[in-house]
Amino acid sequence: MKAFTTLTGIAAPLPMANVDTDKIIPARFLKSISRAGFGKHLFANLRFREDGSENPDFVLNQEPYRRAEILIAYENFGCGSSREHAPWALLDFGIRCVIAPDFADIFNNNCYKNGVLPVRLPREVCELLVEDAKLGGNARVTVDLERQVVIRPNGEEHSFPVDALRKRLLLNGLDDIGQTLQHGTQIDSYEAKQKSAQPWLAPA
Repeated sequence: MKAFTTLTGIAAPLPMANVDTDKIIPARFLKSISRAGFGKHLFANLRFREDGSENPDFVLNQEPYRRAEILIAYENFGCGSSREHAPWALLDFGIRCVIAPDFADIFNNNCYKNGVLPVRLPREVCELLVEDAKLGGNARVTVDLERQVVIRPNGEEHSFPVDALRKRLLLNGLDDIGQTLQHGTQIDSYEAKQKSAQPWLAPA
């Protein structure tokens, strides 16, 4: 998993509340357990018309937001079903951080496990960031995980909370497997002792 330290990038404004996971990645695209390839289907029902053509009114179909790395939204982002494909689609599109007043719990957990940082900021701050984002590519937003601050284009800083363990894992690019492999020496030692004490349990 790619580490998340400091991100400065284009922020896409999505001033909507209750954006559920079926909006993020519609169920008809959940045909793979590979994490790659879902970005092209991100927000498919909003990005594309019934004939498959792009909806020019949707923000991610507009410049410079096709290259957005940050998404600004409102309350209860990621509600609905528990599909892990939602953060996969965001990440595959290029979005590494979502800023909103709050998130659905399972979506929030899935983000951390996949290298997407969910940042909680008050609604009034999110509204300011939405207005900043509407200014386009020159209005870059910075998310500093080490300092736990979001920096507006005008330099104004807003602090956000983050669990200490999740922060450490993201800063070091460790998912659940990576975290386990940090204890590889102890695991190997335990398995060697078990093989010696109970050789009949060891694979042939």
